[in-house]
Amino acid sequence: EIALKNTQDLHIPRSPEYYFCLVRDLEMLGWTKVAYVDTGLTTVKLKAEDTCGRQHLITLTLNAKYPTEPPDCFVDFPVPFAISWMPQNSLIDIYNQFLAALESLKEFWDAMDEIDGKTWVLEPESPTRSATTRRIAIGNNVSVNVEVDPLHPNMLPECYFLGADHVVNPLRIKLNNNMHLWDPEISLLQNLKDLLEIDFPSCAVLEKSDFAKDCGICYAYRLDGATPDQVCDDPRCGQPFHQACLYEWLQGLPSSRQSFNVIFGECPYCNK
Repeated sequence: EIALKNTQDLHIPRSPEYYFCLVRDLEMLGWTKVAYVDTGLTTVKLKAEDTCGRQHLITLTLNAKYPTEPPDCFVDFPVPFAISWMPQNSLIDIYNQFLAALESLKEFWDAMDEIDGKTWVLEPESPTRSATTRRIAIGNNVSVNVEVDPLHPNMLPECYFLGADHVVNPLRIKLNNNMHLWDPEISLLQNLKDLLEIDFPSCAVLEKSDFAKDCGICYAYRLDGATPDQVCDDPRCGQPFHQACLYEWLQGLPSSRQSFNVIFGECPYCNK
């Protein structure tokens, strides 16, 4: 009894009907659509290609009552994926719902792929299919963080500019003044270019080091996954810093002052 309690992977063998139904469903679906099956026949990964040739996976975790109860489904989607299930359903029904969901997200992934392919994306470094934000480089220590609605990818996204005020403020003004020019018939990236009246640095022409500078305190670009997002407002300086590094630095300066959750102090480089 003690030995059984201490066994972590103890499991009750599933009924023959479970294995019969699962193997039958896999054969009906077609083994070419199966990417992985574990040795216990409890986890199945199915693969699919959308109409643009992107590869996708859906992971199914089946419980002992399958097919009376549906499997748990895990996908790399920016929106929740809930399946419709009846006891007489099979894996083919889940797969068809998966394909329909892929098609509904096509425009979102098209927009994100264009951004990833034609601009320098600073964050996330390796975006997943579920990632809805992109921090796009605009120039030296200047970037814009865009949050795209996956259900309405052709609408104006939320935009947050990062950089020195003297560079960022004109961009904010252009965005506000040109907002009425947003055209849902053209791509999200082209709309951003038109509204901001700029051309984003291309990853085909420029290197990341041309506009992504290291933190002026820790001398590293990445710190615990974060990139420098605070910039000195003095036009002659413009040195970038990690928020965590700058906060720690300013806390140690007697000349710094704090108001609520904002700390004010001198730039470690130019003392402005």
